[in-house]
Amino acid sequence: MLIIKHGQVAGLLTGREKEIVDLVADAYERHEEGRTVLPHSVFLRFPGRPRDRIIGLPGYLGTSPGDGTPGGEVAGMKWISSFPGNVAGGHERASAAILLNSLETGHPEALIEGSLISARRTAASAALASRLLLDGRRPSGVTLVGTGVINREVLRFLAVVHPHLDSLAVYDTDPERAARFTADHARLLPGARVRHCAGLDEALAAHDLVSFATTAATPHTGIDACPPGTVVLHVSLRDLTVPAVLGAHNIVDDPDHVCREKTSVHLAQEQTGGRGFIHASIGALLKGTAAPVPQDGRPVVFSPFGLGVLDLALARFVRDEARARGIGTSVEGFLPGRTP
Repeated sequence: MLIIKHGQVAGLLTGREKEIVDLVADAYERHEEGRTVLPHSVFLRFPGRPRDRIIGLPGYLGTSPGDGTPGGEVAGMKWISSFPGNVAGGHERASAAILLNSLETGHPEALIEGSLISARRTAASAALASRLLLDGRRPSGVTLVGTGVINREVLRFLAVVHPHLDSLAVYDTDPERAARFTADHARLLPGARVRHCAGLDEALAAHDLVSFATTAATPHTGIDACPPGTVVLHVSLRDLTVPAVLGAHNIVDDPDHVCREKTSVHLAQEQTGGRGFIHASIGALLKGTAAPVPQDGRPVVFSPFGLGVLDLALARFVRDEARARGIGTSVEGFLPGRTP
């Protein structure tokens, strides 16, 4: 069993943003082609603690011999907790472990600290979607709603995907946290004009690219304040009201996955009785099997549930890099040995 710690994962992923975006795009395309097995995520919740949860994401990311896609097949599971109250105590909100299994024996072969993998695959998927959905337009800047770890990583990847970004608007329900965020992460968008917004509508009106990454449990906002044609990266999934969803062009990672667990998209399905408001999956847009999103001034909302195959793609990358560089701790005797 190979154990790879958080700091080692960070070292292996540092400066690899473009590669990570490519890995995420490849995983989406494989999923669209039916080369994945992806059961629904399992949510473990606790009585009287509606904000706390631990989620299990099992999956298999396959390939075809000689098809030229990067990396081979991989199977495993991410086990990730979200305890928002941790932040007030000075701890990370999320923690995760990813277990990879051998596809020859089924034996577990690598245990990888997964919080950074999870955050960066999420951010890479958002940045990829922004590039795809802006369709060649240069964004006026970016608005971040929520100033936690996820939007930090979103900013990191947006800076790579849109190298000319020079304007940032920030809104958080805690203004001091927003100020700390920009002070700590100004290096991610050097030289940018930074605007701290006093209200959500002010933030939404600031730019035509918006990223929601909050801990909201129920919808609380529309997006009428956004400029025409704004691309909304609805990473936290539960911020937008049903009318906001129905008034937008909606792109998802997988309709069956995202229409669960009271996401805004799920609530829109419950209200309308169908999924006709979903324009396409991001995989279909990448493959060119779905019609392009109309450029008619309506907002475009990307709602990614977070597919476990993205975690597997990055975890496989980390495992392979660690093996090649001799990084990590090999634990012998973890599994029962063969008896004489």
